[in-house]
Amino acid sequence: MNLSVVVPTLNGRDRLAAGLDALAAHAPDAEIIVVNGPSADGTTGMVRERDDVNALVEIADRTVTVARNAGIQVASGDVVALVDFHNRIEATWLDGLRAGLDRADVVTGPVQHDLPGGHTTDGIEESRVAGRDVTFFSSGNVAFRREVLEDLDGFDEYLRTGGARDAAHRLAAMEYEVAWEPDFAVGTELPSGDEDERGADRDWGWKYRALAYRLTKNYGIRPTALLRTVTHAGSDAYSVARDVLSGEATPSGWVGNGRDVLKGIATGTSDGLVARARDRTPARNPHGMSKRADRAVAKYDWREDRVSGEPATVD
Repeated sequence: MNLSVVVPTLNGRDRLAAGLDALAAHAPDAEIIVVNGPSADGTTGMVRERDDVNALVEIADRTVTVARNAGIQVASGDVVALVDFHNRIEATWLDGLRAGLDRADVVTGPVQHDLPGGHTTDGIEESRVAGRDVTFFSSGNVAFRREVLEDLDGFDEYLRTGGARDAAHRLAAMEYEVAWEPDFAVGTELPSGDEDERGADRDWGWKYRALAYRLTKNYGIRPTALLRTVTHAGSDAYSVARDVLSGEATPSGWVGNGRDVLKGIATGTSDGLVARARDRTPARNPHGMSKRADRAVAKYDWREDRVSGEPATVD
């Protein structure tokens, strides 16, 4: 197994350093690709000073789906893992990966969240949507065989949030199995919740735009897909209403959130129908990895100059 690990990062220098230390300790032979968004915290300098990173890709886009695709394109391994900058792989991670690949072409595992009062651990999440069994994977702890990523055409760059969940629906459509491997584990300092897109899930409009887009794109206009959207919206509306009653939110804020949700659903549904028409293949990815070649602003590739240790820069 030739393993590449892609680490997208944005203004997370210290946590990235801890994550890279864990990779060096527990997966020392892996090819490490760091994809740095427009960070302003000295990330570039820190990474260039390390001798355990094989390539650094600088991008101008803040969207993590773009960062993932940029890293996948640079990675050379026949297995490509995605590890978020704030995650630290455990000592069992590599053995868990090997065990998972014996059973499936995609492997995911638990994320342990370090909290002030202890820790919580995410479990496996599965769902049945429109007759399709979907196994969701952690966006910051997953590995794919190269051919799977090529069939998916990477991640859908339309999405600012929910890109990993969209990919899970598409994997199910192509009948790829996702193996849950308990030893394929990472730890993180972030609280539990959806960490897919660098905080974009806090934007109510984009949350529901992404939800409606990925369900419409992958399943069309179906009652089951519509029911999932309405159920999510109802649950969130009830939660915010409770905050209003407790004084933690204002009625005007609740109304504004509702307006953003409805607008997001309408836009996402419309754009999902357009995307479904543009790509009728099982990949369902009209904004995929192969669609553009201008993601990288600069690349520093130590693989091209092992003797001097100076990176080769490509504009």
